[in-house]
Amino acid sequence: MKTCIWIWMVAATVLVSCKNEKKAEEGIKPTSQLSLAEWSFHQALKAGEMNNLEFAGKAAALGFTGIEYVNQFFKDKAENTAYLDSLNAAAKAAGVTQVLIMIDEEGYLGDADSIKRMTAVKNHQKWVLAAKHLGCHSIRVNAHGEGTAEEVKGYVVNGLGALCDFAAQHGINVIVENHGGYSSNGQWLTDVMKTINKANCGTLPDFGNFCVKRKEGDMWGSECIEEYDRYKGVEELLPFAKGVSAKSYDFDAQGNETKIDFARMLQLVKASGYQGFIGVEYEGKNLGEQEGIEKTKALLERMW
Repeated sequence: MKTCIWIWMVAATVLVSCKNEKKAEEGIKPTSQLSLAEWSFHQALKAGEMNNLEFAGKAAALGFTGIEYVNQFFKDKAENTAYLDSLNAAAKAAGVTQVLIMIDEEGYLGDADSIKRMTAVKNHQKWVLAAKHLGCHSIRVNAHGEGTAEEVKGYVVNGLGALCDFAAQHGINVIVENHGGYSSNGQWLTDVMKTINKANCGTLPDFGNFCVKRKEGDMWGSECIEEYDRYKGVEELLPFAKGVSAKSYDFDAQGNETKIDFARMLQLVKASGYQGFIGVEYEGKNLGEQEGIEKTKALLERMW
């Protein structure tokens, strides 16, 4: 009888252990924490094939639970509360979380001209308020400017720091993506974060966007002739991350990204302890936008 009881207890322990392991595995699956970056549909949006109000429903239909807006697709409506209410209604109907707004074309937060720099800060403030209205946790900004690396760092610390102070009053994070220029240098952006040292100031590590020098000296467009190590860069930025952007460009026959080792990237994300949304951002040219999005999502789920 004692032997039977002992065997039963061992079996029960193994069963409970297996259940706990299963729960642990389920807890780290990213399927409930995948957001879709609106830029993935930038061609369709620019062509008028879909609009910003349809984005939430489209993302939900593809299996995403979060969405990341791009301000370019509703740039004149940041202060239009009726429109923002419509976005809230669309997101609620789709059952998705509005995660953040990516902000472009509102001036350089690292402009050498203090008047232009403060104008850029003011231009971004309306998006802080829009993000609050939508229930987003952050706005994504750019750390751009002209001058030497050290000069631009000083200007960015001033402009970004001022914007973070404003955003803190409204419970919103301001996060910087490695997005061209000095910001694509992981060490440089890490130094900016450490210098500002504010709780609501963080990063949005992007698996791509590590070009630090182009042939024509431009920010975008011409051939990249010098790249920062993307794995080193992501690892450096993750301690400050309040978002992660899983950028993809193209896929091989096995469904793996051809330029980026997603397994390696996700190991870095796991090791950092990051637990927020991982954003899918397809930026390739060889596949249709929806197919590229679906392949990126499938790769993330498989590699995690």
